[in-house]
Amino acid sequence: MKQQTLKENLVYQRKLKGFTQDELSEKTTVGVRTIQRIEKGEVQPHLQTIKLLAAGLDIELEDLIVLDNPKEETIKRKWMLLLHASPFFGLIIPFANILFPLFIWMSKSEDNKSYDTHGRAVVNFHSSITFYFIISLLLFFPFPGYNYILTGAIILFSIITTVLNIFSSIGKGTYKYPLSIPFLKKK
Repeated sequence: MKQQTLKENLVYQRKLKGFTQDELSEKTTVGVRTIQRIEKGEVQPHLQTIKLLAAGLDIELEDLIVLDNPKEETIKRKWMLLLHASPFFGLIIPFANILFPLFIWMSKSEDNKSYDTHGRAVVNFHSSITFYFIISLLLFFPFPGYNYILTGAIILFSIITTVLNIFSSIGKGTYKYPLSIPFLKKK
Protein backbone atom coordinates (compact mmCIF):
# COMPACT_ATOMS: atom_id res chain seq x y z
CA MET A 1 0.00 0.00 0.00
CA LYS A 2 1.49 3.31 -1.11
CA GLN A 3 1.57 6.10 1.45
CA GLN A 4 0.42 9.53 0.33
CA THR A 5 2.97 12.31 0.38
CA LEU A 6 2.49 15.76 1.86
CA LYS A 7 2.11 17.34 -1.58
CA GLU A 8 -0.55 14.81 -2.61
CA ASN A 9 -2.42 15.26 0.66
CA LEU A 10 -2.34 19.05 0.38
CA VAL A 11 -3.67 19.07 -3.18
CA TYR A 12 -6.37 16.54 -2.28
CA GLN A 13 -7.51 18.37 0.88
CA ARG A 14 -7.44 21.78 -0.82
CA LYS A 15 -9.53 20.56 -3.75
CA LEU A 16 -11.84 18.64 -1.41
CA LYS A 17 -12.61 21.90 0.41
CA GLY A 18 -13.01 23.72 -2.92
CA PHE A 19 -10.21 26.23 -2.33
CA THR A 20 -7.91 27.70 -4.93
CA GLN A 21 -4.29 28.24 -3.96
CA ASP A 22 -5.03 31.98 -3.59
CA GLU A 23 -8.00 31.34 -1.29
CA LEU A 24 -5.97 28.97 0.88
CA SER A 25 -3.19 31.55 1.05
CA GLU A 26 -5.63 34.19 2.31
CA LYS A 27 -7.03 31.86 4.98
CA THR A 28 -3.62 30.75 6.27
CA THR A 29 -1.18 33.64 5.76
CA VAL A 30 1.03 31.17 3.87
CA GLY A 31 2.20 32.66 0.58
CA VAL A 32 0.74 31.44 -2.70
CA ARG A 33 4.23 30.70 -4.01
CA THR A 34 4.97 28.57 -0.94
CA ILE A 35 1.76 26.60 -1.44
CA GLN A 36 2.64 26.10 -5.11
CA ARG A 37 6.13 24.86 -4.23
CA ILE A 38 4.77 22.47 -1.58
CA GLU A 39 2.22 21.06 -4.03
CA LYS A 40 4.95 20.55 -6.64
CA GLY A 41 7.12 18.80 -4.07
CA GLU A 42 9.90 21.37 -4.44
CA VAL A 43 10.17 22.13 -0.72
CA GLN A 44 9.71 20.39 2.59
CA PRO A 45 7.90 23.01 4.68
CA HIS A 46 8.39 23.71 8.36
CA LEU A 47 5.98 22.10 10.79
CA GLN A 48 4.53 25.52 11.61
CA THR A 49 3.62 26.05 7.93
CA ILE A 50 1.93 22.64 7.82
CA LYS A 51 -0.01 23.51 10.99
CA LEU A 52 -1.20 26.77 9.40
CA LEU A 53 -2.31 24.91 6.28
CA ALA A 54 -4.13 22.27 8.34
CA ALA A 55 -5.89 24.98 10.37
CA GLY A 56 -6.85 26.86 7.20
CA LEU A 57 -8.29 23.68 5.70
CA ASP A 58 -10.00 22.86 9.01
CA ILE A 59 -8.44 19.40 9.15
CA GLU A 60 -6.15 17.52 11.51
CA LEU A 61 -2.39 17.77 11.08
CA GLU A 62 -2.26 14.00 10.49
CA ASP A 63 -4.46 14.46 7.40
CA LEU A 64 -1.63 16.39 5.75
CA ILE A 65 1.58 14.80 6.94
CA VAL A 66 2.36 11.12 6.95
CA LEU A 67 3.44 10.11 10.41
CA ASP A 68 5.76 7.13 10.43
CA ASN A 69 4.72 4.25 12.59
CA PRO A 70 7.47 3.90 15.21
CA LYS A 71 6.61 0.21 15.65
CA GLU A 72 7.06 -0.49 11.93
CA GLU A 73 10.87 -0.63 12.18
CA THR A 74 10.68 -3.02 15.14
CA ILE A 75 8.28 -5.27 13.27
CA LYS A 76 10.54 -5.25 10.20
CA ARG A 77 13.55 -6.22 12.33
CA LYS A 78 11.60 -9.12 13.85
CA TRP A 79 10.62 -10.41 10.41
CA MET A 80 14.24 -10.12 9.26
CA LEU A 81 15.35 -12.08 12.32
CA LEU A 82 12.79 -14.79 11.64
CA LEU A 83 13.63 -14.91 7.94
CA HIS A 84 17.40 -15.18 8.42
CA ALA A 85 17.34 -17.39 11.55
CA SER A 86 14.64 -19.87 10.52
CA PRO A 87 17.12 -22.03 8.54
CA PHE A 88 18.51 -23.24 11.88
CA PHE A 89 15.44 -25.49 12.09
CA GLY A 90 17.21 -27.46 9.35
CA LEU A 91 19.60 -28.74 12.00
CA ILE A 92 16.64 -30.56 13.57
CA ILE A 93 14.16 -31.13 10.73
CA PRO A 94 15.40 -32.23 7.29
CA PHE A 95 15.00 -29.53 4.61
CA ALA A 96 13.51 -27.06 7.11
CA ASN A 97 16.47 -24.80 6.33
CA ILE A 98 14.84 -24.25 2.93
CA LEU A 99 11.15 -24.74 3.68
CA PHE A 100 10.78 -22.38 6.66
CA PRO A 101 12.37 -19.35 4.95
CA LEU A 102 10.53 -20.26 1.74
CA PHE A 103 7.15 -20.14 3.50
CA ILE A 104 8.04 -16.86 5.22
CA TRP A 105 9.26 -15.38 1.94
CA MET A 106 6.09 -16.49 0.11
CA SER A 107 3.85 -14.90 2.73
CA LYS A 108 5.81 -11.63 3.22
CA SER A 109 7.37 -10.88 -0.18
CA GLU A 110 4.39 -8.78 -1.31
CA ASP A 111 4.43 -6.67 1.88
CA ASN A 112 7.87 -5.16 1.52
CA LYS A 113 10.57 -5.17 -1.16
CA SER A 114 13.29 -5.90 1.40
CA TYR A 115 11.43 -9.04 2.56
CA ASP A 116 11.39 -10.16 -1.06
CA THR A 117 15.10 -9.59 -1.71
CA HIS A 118 16.25 -10.96 1.64
CA GLY A 119 13.91 -13.95 1.34
CA ARG A 120 15.22 -14.84 -2.10
CA ALA A 121 18.81 -14.60 -0.85
CA VAL A 122 18.14 -16.82 2.18
CA VAL A 123 16.29 -19.47 0.16
CA ASN A 124 18.93 -19.45 -2.59
CA PHE A 125 21.78 -19.75 -0.11
CA HIS A 126 20.29 -22.58 1.90
CA SER A 127 19.14 -24.41 -1.23
CA SER A 128 22.71 -24.15 -2.48
CA ILE A 129 24.12 -25.35 0.86
CA THR A 130 21.75 -28.34 0.83
CA PHE A 131 22.84 -29.13 -2.73
CA TYR A 132 26.53 -28.92 -1.74
CA PHE A 133 25.84 -31.02 1.36
CA ILE A 134 24.22 -33.80 -0.69
CA ILE A 135 27.14 -33.77 -3.13
CA SER A 136 29.61 -34.00 -0.24
CA LEU A 137 27.73 -37.00 1.12
CA LEU A 138 27.79 -38.68 -2.30
CA LEU A 139 31.56 -38.19 -2.39
CA PHE A 140 31.73 -40.87 0.31
CA PHE A 141 31.69 -43.54 -2.40
CA PRO A 142 34.75 -42.42 -4.41
CA PHE A 143 36.61 -40.90 -1.41
CA PRO A 144 35.60 -42.77 1.78
CA GLY A 145 36.74 -40.96 4.91
CA TYR A 146 37.75 -37.71 3.21
CA ASN A 147 34.26 -36.47 2.49
CA TYR A 148 33.68 -35.82 6.22
CA ILE A 149 36.07 -32.88 6.11
CA LEU A 150 34.16 -31.34 3.19
CA THR A 151 30.77 -32.07 4.80
CA GLY A 152 31.89 -30.52 8.10
CA ALA A 153 33.27 -27.47 6.29
CA ILE A 154 29.97 -26.96 4.46
CA ILE A 155 27.96 -27.16 7.70
CA LEU A 156 30.35 -24.82 9.53
CA PHE A 157 30.35 -22.35 6.61
CA SER A 158 26.55 -22.39 6.56
CA ILE A 159 26.24 -21.74 10.30
CA ILE A 160 28.83 -18.93 10.35
CA THR A 161 27.36 -17.24 7.25
CA THR A 162 23.83 -17.47 8.65
CA VAL A 163 24.81 -15.99 12.02
CA LEU A 164 26.72 -13.13 10.37
CA ASN A 165 23.75 -12.38 8.12
CA ILE A 166 21.32 -12.38 11.03
CA PHE A 167 23.29 -9.59 12.69
CA SER A 168 23.90 -7.76 9.42
CA SER A 169 20.26 -7.83 8.36
CA ILE A 170 18.98 -6.64 11.73
CA GLY A 171 21.67 -4.00 12.27
CA LYS A 172 22.31 -2.59 8.80
CA GLY A 173 19.58 -4.17 6.67
CA THR A 174 22.17 -5.86 4.46
CA TYR A 175 23.13 -9.44 3.72
CA LYS A 176 25.86 -11.34 1.92
CA TYR A 177 25.38 -14.97 1.01
CA PRO A 178 28.39 -16.14 -0.99
CA LEU A 179 28.38 -19.26 -3.18
CA SER A 180 24.63 -19.04 -3.71
CA ILE A 181 23.07 -20.54 -6.81
CA PRO A 182 20.21 -18.24 -7.94
CA PHE A 183 17.36 -20.76 -7.88
CA LEU A 184 14.88 -17.93 -7.23
CA LYS A 185 15.64 -15.20 -9.72
CA LYS A 186 14.69 -11.56 -9.25
CA LYS A 187 11.46 -10.46 -10.87
